[in-house]
Amino acid sequence: MRVTIVGTGQMAVMCARLLCDNGHDVSLLGRRETIEQMRQTGRSRQLSEVTLPDVRLTSDFEAATQQLDVAVMAVPTQQTRALVDQLSDSGRPVVSCAKGIELSTNLRPSQLLGRRPVAVLSGPNIAGEVVARKAAGAVVACEDQGVAEQVRDLFATDYFRVYTSDDVVGVELAGATKNIIAIAAGIVDGLDLGNNAKAALITRGLVEITRLGESMGARPDTFAGLAGMGDLITTCFSPEGRNRRFGEHLGRGMSTDEALAKLGSVCEGVPTTKAVAGIARKRGVEMPITHSVAGILFDGVDPREALGRLMRREPKPE
Repeated sequence: MRVTIVGTGQMAVMCARLLCDNGHDVSLLGRRETIEQMRQTGRSRQLSEVTLPDVRLTSDFEAATQQLDVAVMAVPTQQTRALVDQLSDSGRPVVSCAKGIELSTNLRPSQLLGRRPVAVLSGPNIAGEVVARKAAGAVVACEDQGVAEQVRDLFATDYFRVYTSDDVVGVELAGATKNIIAIAAGIVDGLDLGNNAKAALITRGLVEITRLGESMGARPDTFAGLAGMGDLITTCFSPEGRNRRFGEHLGRGMSTDEALAKLGSVCEGVPTTKAVAGIARKRGVEMPITHSVAGILFDGVDPREALGRLMRREPKPE
């Protein structure tokens, strides 16, 4: 199949590896200066140790998105809207890999893609490991089972197992909200609080993001699967996780701006924290960890004080 991947970051390169290994005709679409750098080096800046698979590199959006069978959106959530109108509304499937919530509208990435058939690919997928062909699993969610199965077959390899789901809301919310908990996990690491604290944080974090998901029509079992618990565990423990690393900088005393500058790349969890905290307030959903992270990020609350407030909350049954 002819597939155009919109984006040039880690997720884009990961998808390119999977699709090329399955023998598809793959184009990687990005900004002119980025594409030129990739042509010269044969590598991506975000995965500089990895040689690019055999893909067509282009910055011509119109040409790359006209003659294709499937488009893959592998750009950050906050950049998705600016690119959607340039996509041909041809009825061909679009695969969304973004894990976030648009801050200005509280919309999920699939909602930004309009009436096209949209499948969401998510899971515990550290890009460098998948590109190295280490075993991994993912889930593709779509309301149309036929499209879900088509996208599953597009990406599945002997090292990348893909399951299907029709719970688009749950899979997208799980992918977005786990970044908030990963920031909190990084703060725990930065404060050197140990594994007991981190395990408690992850467990209670899963409870509150499941609670939000149920309030929005998602199935609770989705959050116990690859897109939920699986992705949450990987993101909270992996040294490569950007949201966890960002949180670690905060735990070591940096401000939000300093931590972002130190990270040097997009941190989806920052705008997602603001968006999800607002959604939770409007829906009356209790999300104490999310609100604590929001306080640290946007109100200058000291991480140790935020931890103290969480620990002093009124006791209740689990």
